[in-house]
Amino acid sequence: MSTDTADAAWRRRALVPVLVYLIAVMAVISSLGSPLIPTIAAADHVPLSEAQWSLTITLLVGAVATPTMGRLGDGPLRRPLILLALSIVLVGSVLAALPFGFGPLVTGRALQGVGLGLSPLTIATAQDSLPAERSRSTIALLSITTVAGVGLGYPSTGLITEGFGYHASFWFGALFSGVALVSAVFVVPRTRHLASRPFDVVGAVLFGAVLAGLLLVLSEGESWGWTSPALLGLLVASLACLAVWIVYELRIGQPLVDLRKLRNRVVLTADAIGLVAGIGMYLLLSLVTRLAQSPTGADHGFGVSVVVTGLILLPFSAGSLLASRAIPLVADRLSWRLTLPLSCVVILGSMLLFSLSRSGLWELFLVMGVAGLGVGCVFALVPGLIVNSVAAREVGSAMGFNQVLRYVGFSTGSALSATVLESHTMAGHVLPDPSGYGAAAMLGCVICVIAAVVAVVLPGRRRSEPGVPARAEGTSAAVQAQRLDPESPTPTKADQVCG
Repeated sequence: MSTDTADAAWRRRALVPVLVYLIAVMAVISSLGSPLIPTIAAADHVPLSEAQWSLTITLLVGAVATPTMGRLGDGPLRRPLILLALSIVLVGSVLAALPFGFGPLVTGRALQGVGLGLSPLTIATAQDSLPAERSRSTIALLSITTVAGVGLGYPSTGLITEGFGYHASFWFGALFSGVALVSAVFVVPRTRHLASRPFDVVGAVLFGAVLAGLLLVLSEGESWGWTSPALLGLLVASLACLAVWIVYELRIGQPLVDLRKLRNRVVLTADAIGLVAGIGMYLLLSLVTRLAQSPTGADHGFGVSVVVTGLILLPFSAGSLLASRAIPLVADRLSWRLTLPLSCVVILGSMLLFSLSRSGLWELFLVMGVAGLGVGCVFALVPGLIVNSVAAREVGSAMGFNQVLRYVGFSTGSALSATVLESHTMAGHVLPDPSGYGAAAMLGCVICVIAAVVAVVLPGRRRSEPGVPARAEGTSAAVQAQRLDPESPTPTKADQVCG
């Protein structure tokens, strides 16, 4: 075997582990702000609602970067984009790690958010570089890693923070993002053979303005006043930009986000559920981490360290991974039309548990384990539905838009938790009234009910789908999706199992 052949074989074997590592690192880095929010607020002398931006800003930037990188990544720039994004994340990690104060920390966290745009690029790389059967299983693994990685990094973050201070956690992120960059340089393949397409600059600017405006309204409503002229003006301007963006995207030939794909009810369902489940997920994560670290004298907190807070979130990752393994068996017997709403009901169960039972620390462990099962099921099902419902050349942008909605949901859930708790904090007090957690949990329950209803109603009746006969019990979601879009790849036996 020649040296070139051996080198190519090594790169092929290393591709999947490296792609998974990239996503895991980004998931850990994106969530660094969550367990550290009370610590950051105390160290930098800022309110908890303001410290929440150390998490929200990362998710917001990720929501804007993801469609941009997903569209550019459908062409020959995929490898340079991956390397550039990892370099920006490394710079952001170093900036956040330096003890320069809250402003530079938030700036560094914003730069780290660019790394969230790597998700559609890794998925498109798997789609292009691996055999059909292996690519689909890899895509499912990448999707679930974005969820499981959130909890896996928390205990390590806690240990580092407790021993060396919270800035050391960002040095930890810098180290792992540096390793990711080096790995990508050696393993990620080039895509010079792909044709380049025009980039929708106007659409990207409008979309960023819409997200920033709406999130600012949501997060600052309590402090500005919900009826203040400034807030109402910003809301009207954001909605106007949203309307202009939708019309513009539907009219141009190469849009940032191909909204026409939403005519496919399978894709529309997957995107809607990704958004709503993302809101519920980060709403609960933020509530649990803040409650766990609240002082015991607050009548509702547990006063635990960042380390213990990280351990509380481990069941979430374990549940997500378990769900990803169980989904092929469950979906094969129930079909995705039943499995998807049932997964939303499981998340609803975790919200109900949190709203009714949070007097003991063990109950938080239980809540996060149940939430992990539900969220893991949702995010294990969604990628297969999208990948098998669009043409292969559109996988990057289609998955990019789904990731956008997921990150919009994450950032919205993060901001919602801060807003609800702030509304239940009396003037002159630092900690919210215990009823604030119950109110936020009930809001989460409403969100989960909406998700379950959407999962049932939005796909429509089987016989109502144009050109799609009623599905036999043994037919998979992938087969049905392939009927919806004849350009999509023919599903393999593995797809028929995973649905």
